[in-house]
Amino acid sequence: MKVFISADIEGTAGIASWDEARKSGPDYGEFREYMSAEVAAACEGAYAAGAREVVVKDGHETARNIISARLPDYVTIIHGWPGNPHSMMCGLDENFDAALFTGYHAKAGSSANPLAHSFNGRISRFYFNGELSSEFTHNAHIAAYHQVPSVFISGDHGICGDATSLVPNIRTVPVSKGIGPASASMTPRRACSEIRAGVEAALKGDLSSCMLTMPDEVDMQIEYSNPTEAYRCSWYPGAELMSDCRLRFRHKDFFEVMRAFRFIG
Repeated sequence: MKVFISADIEGTAGIASWDEARKSGPDYGEFREYMSAEVAAACEGAYAAGAREVVVKDGHETARNIISARLPDYVTIIHGWPGNPHSMMCGLDENFDAALFTGYHAKAGSSANPLAHSFNGRISRFYFNGELSSEFTHNAHIAAYHQVPSVFISGDHGICGDATSLVPNIRTVPVSKGIGPASASMTPRRACSEIRAGVEAALKGDLSSCMLTMPDEVDMQIEYSNPTEAYRCSWYPGAELMSDCRLRFRHKDFFEVMRAFRFIG
């Protein structure tokens, strides 16, 4: 079994402030450890289920957060951003049996996580076929494009609920819940234990039941925080400026959606 893990930090157990998520933050070192521990737990769960090859994509900010020495020796880790359309799913292809997501967070506009956002500070809202959507929405479709099922996700209650709406049979481990600017969370030790067990159970189940059905066409709309960003990105071939801050890109080939997002996202 070959497994892919896309890892973020804002859905890590205990996190409640950007000071804990950014390299320049005074508390970043502590939460970098927690992120690394959750990824390691997911790898261990995958191994217990029969995976002998695990590829991890560090998907947060600089993509240089996970401490490689904390991971088992059967893991390959991808640090940094090559700049291809796969972004947080870089390294994934048709040869994988399953995709897992750790440390994922609620979408922009949600109160489920004090650090809720979609992709970056330039984007205030992200819409996928008319629905206000998350990074998971886009990334799960990248997995489905390669015929890889999305079988597990850990993060806040909001993203776990959204993931279940999109992939009803996905196994979730909700580690935290937003309370305004605060967060109520399980401890990092408990989170790792539940992630390890959840991943093992997910990979021992019916993987095909978590295969997302690709739509015939994708209508991607991005609402930017600044109208100058919308205007600049409107020059991408096929992009439509809908309002001062909102851009649309539609295509039947999802790879073209991935490619467009690489340049306008």
